[in-house]
Amino acid sequence: MGGSIVIEQLTSLEASLEELSELLIEVVKDGASIGFLPPLSMEEAKDYWRSVPDPDVLLFTAKVDGQIAATVQLQLCGKANGSHRAEIAKLMTHPAFRRRGIGRMLMQEAEAAALKENRSLLVLDTREGDPSNLLYSSVGYALAGRIPDFARSADGRLDATMIYFKSIC
Repeated sequence: MGGSIVIEQLTSLEASLEELSELLIEVVKDGASIGFLPPLSMEEAKDYWRSVPDPDVLLFTAKVDGQIAATVQLQLCGKANGSHRAEIAKLMTHPAFRRRGIGRMLMQEAEAAALKENRSLLVLDTREGDPSNLLYSSVGYALAGRIPDFARSADGRLDATMIYFKSIC
């Protein structure tokens, strides 16, 4: 397996835009349900990443030997009645780097950042049946419910999404 894993928060995307875009294209091609359908063009991927920077979005990357292997976002709720919560979004790991604990490491980093931001409730959603369901359960997220026919897959099928939450106070 090898390779040192370094987790860091990105505050600027310009230097990593190409690499982030390639990661997004690869995970979408591999079937990830993260809001896109294949084929995803480089320009579409870059447009997405250019839209991410926001004071309420913390972006973390995991690098293996200097290469971006995975990312996750912590989206802080900016509403007055939601200042205690945040959403975990767009956890993606390149297919070549899966099953190494990288997703778990990113989740831990996002949770630590949420605590620093005085957030006590985290929420997320994922497609029913995806391996990510096992990850989220294993790191303490509870299933809140299931919404049928939530997201379209590449083959046109409508898949359910699973909503999870975790109190981290």
